[in-house]
Amino acid sequence: MELIRGIHNIRSRHRDCVLTIGNFDGVHLGHEAVLNGLINDAKIRDLPSTVMLFEPQPQELFAKGKVPPRLTRLRDKLILLKKLGIKRVICINFNHEFANLTADYFIREILINKLGVKALTIGDDFRFGKGRVGDFNMLVEIGGQLNMAVKSTRSFRKLDCRVSSTAIRSALAANDIEQANDMLGHAYQISGRVIHGCKQGRQLGFPTANVALKRQVSPVNGVFAVKVKISEQEFYGVANVGSKPTLNGQKMLLEVHIFNFKQDIYGTFISVELINKLRNEQKFDTLEQLIAQIDADVKVAKQCFGLTNI
Repeated sequence: MELIRGIHNIRSRHRDCVLTIGNFDGVHLGHEAVLNGLINDAKIRDLPSTVMLFEPQPQELFAKGKVPPRLTRLRDKLILLKKLGIKRVICINFNHEFANLTADYFIREILINKLGVKALTIGDDFRFGKGRVGDFNMLVEIGGQLNMAVKSTRSFRKLDCRVSSTAIRSALAANDIEQANDMLGHAYQISGRVIHGCKQGRQLGFPTANVALKRQVSPVNGVFAVKVKISEQEFYGVANVGSKPTLNGQKMLLEVHIFNFKQDIYGTFISVELINKLRNEQKFDTLEQLIAQIDADVKVAKQCFGLTNI
């Protein structure tokens, strides 16, 4: 899969494609249905299947702190898109300059002249261009004039529930990881590079691998039994997603205590799959109370995996 970062990196060889546009947060089953349709259209036309997405996501530029938490970082999103068979991803730097492009300019100059889009798949509620004046009908009208076929997507439903990133976030907030995973079509996970922390976990007898959560909000919060993937190897552990209130933490952090693990993995990229929520994060009056609770969490997490002898 080819990644094109920014409009300025679109070359003449990138002309002529079948395109869809969106955030694709979580790359869930609804997205998968759209993307499979895109791939089929691309095969019929013998053109590359292409996804246009935005960094930051538009809401993150305009809503700032009020934006909902992401389900996937860009790196994970690209991995999932590649697995589905997408040939090309165009990642647009969504800034105020791009947001101020007129809808007409976006269609004629970027979609038609730069990309040579032959077929576009889009949600019928998609809005774009300065003032959000561009819509599905405008795309159909101009596309009809310039030989760009345009079709809308339908909502994907599972068990009579509309699959969406919002619904998945709601399931995670309600601690229903199973329902969230059912809508995602894959396991929900948090990933990132292991950073140096304050070594507080080690001092308490439970060394942790720490991953900074780059947004102050997270779809989940609390203590979980987890599976940890490190360079194709899988381990088990217990993780806390939160701000460490007992230790006066401020920033959101993922801390993972990996069972029977002594490797140095600072700087290593890890993926942490949440299996069961054990409890909410809480503030303890003493370190002794915290240590006793972590010890209890470890025992429960090991029982989840049948690892009581470790």
